[in-house]
Amino acid sequence: MTRPRFHLSGPARSRRPLVVAVLLLVALVATGCVRFPAPDAPPPTATAGPLVLPGVQTDVPVEPPPSSEACNATLTLRPPAQMPAPGRMPPNSTMAGIFERGRLIVGLDIGSNLFSFRDPISGDIEGFDVDIAREIAGAIFGDPNRVEFQVLSSAQRIDALRDKTVDVVIKTMSITCDRLRDISFSAPYYVASQRILSFRNSNIVGPSQLADKRVCAARGTTSIGRMQSIQPRVRIVSTTTWADCLVLMQQGQVDAVTSDDAILAGLAAQDPWVRVVGPSLGEEFYGVGIPKGEDDMVRFVNGVLERARATGRWQQIRDRWLTILDSGFGAPQPYYRD
Repeated sequence: MTRPRFHLSGPARSRRPLVVAVLLLVALVATGCVRFPAPDAPPPTATAGPLVLPGVQTDVPVEPPPSSEACNATLTLRPPAQMPAPGRMPPNSTMAGIFERGRLIVGLDIGSNLFSFRDPISGDIEGFDVDIAREIAGAIFGDPNRVEFQVLSSAQRIDALRDKTVDVVIKTMSITCDRLRDISFSAPYYVASQRILSFRNSNIVGPSQLADKRVCAARGTTSIGRMQSIQPRVRIVSTTTWADCLVLMQQGQVDAVTSDDAILAGLAAQDPWVRVVGPSLGEEFYGVGIPKGEDDMVRFVNGVLERARATGRWQQIRDRWLTILDSGFGAPQPYYRD
């Protein structure tokens, strides 16, 4: 398990995400960590050579596709009729325990550009998911910066919630019926569409061109099973982070990446030779992961999200980080089961 990393930062910078991505790109190129092909050169060809990144698994066995939503996975608990004031959490509640500790522990990663990444200039962890975490911290403490970020891989998210080493996971985590057996979720805070990232001058424009091609996805995500069900001849390569997928693509070790459009947009912002292509392969509803049995925390987080929608704060967060996407679903509407 990755050791917790404590991070308290000052007010969020106003710089545009694209500037951050460009600065990061320049730094990487200067150190020789990333190499781009010439604009007119053909895309790298995937090879069977050794993969130098740690944690890479080639030819991932077939995984089941995401379960149908017969369980109405996005149905959630209604928020309190009146939210408690910051610093005045209900006695003996999950939120009171977090307040007494003095910080909210949030599981995320730093390899999902635009959603959660480390600013190369300030060193701060920033992004859409980070701002959602700060909204929750602000509602508990009255201070959005009282957050400790614990860096997790996609495969570690559920275990971290079951072990209660984190209070919540906010890491582009899709709400699914399978995951609801082990953890709880808030109402959706973002809706994404799974798509494909390919080189601009390749002929890959959809899943039909991925037969016998190597396609990268982060381990422990729903993207793998869905792609295998749509294109049975795909050869999945899994990595620990989405940033690793981009590196493998740049090295010519894989032909494409598949994930949610928001994640792929973050990768595309770092490399001018790649693009997001193809139709939607399925919608994903991101939710805040919460330990099973902490229904008071589910209701509280839902109240935070409800207020963010009503006040326009959600739209402000989206406008700050996701303007690179040419379309969007807007703030998802919650559906309560009680």
